[in-house]
Amino acid sequence: MNIQPGRDVQLLIALLVPLFGAVGVMVKGKNENLREGISCVSSLILFAIVLSLIPDILHHRTLKFPMFTLLPGVSITLRADAMSMIFAIVASSLWTIAVFYSMGYMRGLKEHAQTRFNACFALSIFGAIGVAFSDNLFTMYLFYEIVSVCTYPLVAHHQDDEGYHGARKYIIYLTTTAKAFLLPAMILIYVLTGTLDFAPNISTGIFPAGANGPLVIMLYIFCLIGFAKNGVMPFHHWLPGAMVAPTPVSALLHAVAVVKVGVFCTTRVMLYVFGVDTMNALNLGIPTAYFVGFTVLMASILALSKDNLKARLAYSTVSQLSYIIMGVALLTPAGIQGGLIHIVNHGFSKITLFFCAGAIYVAAHKKNISEMEGLGKTMPFTFGAFAIASLSMIGAPPVAGFVTKWNLLVGSIQAHQIGILLILIASTLLNVGYFAPVTFKAFFGKRPEGEPYTGIKEAPLSMLIPILIACAVSVVIGIFPNIMMQFVKAVTG
Repeated sequence: MNIQPGRDVQLLIALLVPLFGAVGVMVKGKNENLREGISCVSSLILFAIVLSLIPDILHHRTLKFPMFTLLPGVSITLRADAMSMIFAIVASSLWTIAVFYSMGYMRGLKEHAQTRFNACFALSIFGAIGVAFSDNLFTMYLFYEIVSVCTYPLVAHHQDDEGYHGARKYIIYLTTTAKAFLLPAMILIYVLTGTLDFAPNISTGIFPAGANGPLVIMLYIFCLIGFAKNGVMPFHHWLPGAMVAPTPVSALLHAVAVVKVGVFCTTRVMLYVFGVDTMNALNLGIPTAYFVGFTVLMASILALSKDNLKARLAYSTVSQLSYIIMGVALLTPAGIQGGLIHIVNHGFSKITLFFCAGAIYVAAHKKNISEMEGLGKTMPFTFGAFAIASLSMIGAPPVAGFVTKWNLLVGSIQAHQIGILLILIASTLLNVGYFAPVTFKAFFGKRPEGEPYTGIKEAPLSMLIPILIACAVSVVIGIFPNIMMQFVKAVTG
């Protein structure tokens, strides 16, 4: 591992920027413009710092910043490598876009508790960046829990019965699984290996050659269940329930801070704790791929049954997250690359879809797909962006999702798994089934009687511009996939 001294302090600065941003928001909360200005500046600074790390990572250097040592082999240490950058770039860039969108949304609906909202939003990114730059399982667990706690007030934002119910389910699922499965697994891994540090590459993992096979398998299962933010069935129920939150929160949960934290942690542990060699030796990969394949199909079927747009998008997220785990579990170069690049592709495309749902609600006060017939003629930019992001989720060229599907299909062939290939094809058809009707009804559907849509127009520019930017990025990284694939390829060597 080529360590780059001197520049490692940037990791600490990157971590502290959203934390100080949250403090600034709380201190200046009464001044609406100053409060939102602090959020915007913080997000831009964080994005700039993350971008400044790219040259080191592309030169195969690893940045490390030790903070505290608790026990031999147990420390709070930050680390930036190729896989870190995949998530850090997504989290920092989407926070920047989401901050500007949130201003238009929250002001447009005159939402209450906007200071708390902005502060918790920043704290969630603080946790997400901590996860991205974790050097070991203990540091990752610490920031994983921070994300859970800081997003609870966002889910419960409306402070009504529905909001509290969704938030209670959210926090119980995530904290219970982490403490019941992940914490014991972490302790046993330390006892077995003497360290919680991630391996320097994805091949070897950290387990000694003579490790007890059944015990390692049990620890692997505990980790898969413990990171319940990954949305794998049957530990997914918190995710649709969290849709009671405002749309910017839904976008944050699905594209940036929560579910991406779950799948990033899951895949990080699969590759850098267990490693490809250990997973192959214990036959952990292919069974995992089929296990999450069930989630891919069932969540898509459930999405077909939902008329509420956010609910349909929520079940789409449950399905799409399992693509990431499935690709890594194939343990082939193309499979791993397809899984990891979907962290990026899904992030930009799904935040576009949720932003569109929020814009439709602000402009037309419509939540159900059945109420949106003909609305595309009134809001062409919003529904046009929705159509493009939908194509990405389906996996159609030239949008980003095509790069995911292509690599996953190649990976399944490399692994000689025709069953996974069929799951991918079936899920693509299901994707068409639940995304295409939204766009078709909006542009070609007949307006319901008594619904002239008079006075309805596009959402404010503060919302529309972030939608178009996120949508454009999905197209750009579909046409020029190497922008992000260079980090993915660096992970697989």
